[in-house]
Amino acid sequence: MVLSLEIMPLEERAPEPAPPKTIVVRYGFLRDIGEFQSDLKTKVGCGSKLVVRTNRGTEIAEMLTTVCGNGGCGKSITRDKLLDYISRSGGDKFPFSEAGRVLRVATAQDLAQQRRLDEQKPAHLTMARELVGQHKIPMKMVDIEYLLGGERILFYFTSEHRVDFRSLVRELVQRVHTRIELCQVGARDEARLVADYDKCGQHCCCKQFLKVLTPISMRSAKVQRATLDPVKINGRCGRLMCCLRYEDQTYEELRKKLPPKNSRLRTAQGEGWVIDSQILTQLVLVQYDDGSQVAVPMENIEAFNLPKPKLPSGRAMQFPGDFDRAPMPPAAQGSQVAGRRGSLNPTEPQKSAFPPNRDSGPRVPRNQADRPAHSKDNRESGRSIPPGGASNQAAPPRIAAASLPPVAETPQTGEVRTTDASAKDIAPVAPRPPAAESPRPSASAPAESPEQTDHDHDHGERA
Repeated sequence: MVLSLEIMPLEERAPEPAPPKTIVVRYGFLRDIGEFQSDLKTKVGCGSKLVVRTNRGTEIAEMLTTVCGNGGCGKSITRDKLLDYISRSGGDKFPFSEAGRVLRVATAQDLAQQRRLDEQKPAHLTMARELVGQHKIPMKMVDIEYLLGGERILFYFTSEHRVDFRSLVRELVQRVHTRIELCQVGARDEARLVADYDKCGQHCCCKQFLKVLTPISMRSAKVQRATLDPVKINGRCGRLMCCLRYEDQTYEELRKKLPPKNSRLRTAQGEGWVIDSQILTQLVLVQYDDGSQVAVPMENIEAFNLPKPKLPSGRAMQFPGDFDRAPMPPAAQGSQVAGRRGSLNPTEPQKSAFPPNRDSGPRVPRNQADRPAHSKDNRESGRSIPPGGASNQAAPPRIAAASLPPVAETPQTGEVRTTDASAKDIAPVAPRPPAAESPRPSASAPAESPEQTDHDHDHGERA
């Protein structure tokens, strides 16, 4: 029996696709993005390590994707999608470059050489920080990046002001014998270089995928009803967390749909005031005219921004508790002012709105024995008064004669009393003997002031 085997023809294989002409890569510590022309003869997969030539030098890069005309495969995108992603991620501020070229796929020798260079980072970083302290430059060294081959070393630093580091660069070149480049970065870029995880448990957004780090205002935290505790809303960089701006646009769009606070609206239960609102749930707290408060969804509101009711004075109410703040009529205001200040007739004497002062009567001078030993008059004259008695030479009180009330001597007792009716409760004062001619003061005794001399003369004539 003869068996004949027919050879089945082999199916024709599809031709191998041509290697991509451009490759999108990510390179550098700041994780910049670039679309470079490729010299590769074979097709490589995403995530492969490549050796690229950039405007900084030769370095290791990571392949992200390829750019093809139709984007037929799942690992490539069209150029239109790439440009659209760049425009939505920051536009002109997006760190995208086309000035580069893919040289080859990184070999084991290339990766080993890069590891040897990175092992020198702790020693060089310590040396750079010591030199900064010696030169007294107000800057902080953050990180060091080595390019492949050791042709250049990049030092990243932070500083609040513009600094002159030319002397530092010269000394660093003498130490490492390599081309040096110093790059100043901000607080958010510092977190991108050295930070790892944030309080949410994920990698820092600036280190993972964010390329454009725009400033964030406190208004975003207030609109999202986030806590204002700096420990909870600040990131690793000490600034407001970047994730606050992810939902900022959504919150702003939802907020515009809500009626403003202290405005009037109408529902099926009647008209009321807007007390408060919630952005995400789209609920409005309404206070009706009967005083009840109900949370109403936005879809149940029939109309809002209704005209506000008028007060008797003709002014529109601004909020629910505005009833007591209505202005009084002019006639009532005039009567109230008249009752408070007295008659408004210019011919009648005006009464003072303040109560009478009980201490407005004449003041009687105190004797020298009543003055404390540490008074100003005793310190100036150099006299000291014993704790229990008067001094040998009593000084007259410093009171102007015009301020004293008139005096009169009673013939029965010989006491001096004031004739002012407002000084009825003042105790009688003993008569003062006529002033004797005092001797001329010596050079050691302090001279009396003109005020004291005139006062003694005037008081002696009255006695």
